[in-house]
Amino acid sequence: MKKISTTNAPQAIGPYSQAIVTNGLVFCSGQIPLDVSGNIVTGDVKDQVRQVMENLKAVLTEAGTGFERVVKTTIYLTDIADFPVVNEIYGSYFVSEHKPARATVEVSNLPKGVKVEIDCIAEV
Repeated sequence: MKKISTTNAPQAIGPYSQAIVTNGLVFCSGQIPLDVSGNIVTGDVKDQVRQVMENLKAVLTEAGTGFERVVKTTIYLTDIADFPVVNEIYGSYFVSEHKPARATVEVSNLPKGVKVEIDCIAEV
């Protein structure tokens, strides 16, 4: 097992790793819209989703992989009405024919009161 840590994404805000690589897979912890300084990205859900995806991109890059090798994602939203906007921005990060499996769920709350959190699993 290998711990992944990059300064190009926000540091963990609890007792967990940004990602773990094991058996040819990288398991990325859920990313919320924090910038690298740990500040919450304010604004609408579009701004928050972009930051989340950039955070995931940084973690995946550090692990030696990218969105083209993601096999599964989970999207957590505090308002399922945001799904169309989130789906549009999320989809812009998967530009090839490859589309990972995905679940999207509405939750009552997320850390730091943000609107979206996304985690993923990718091949290394």
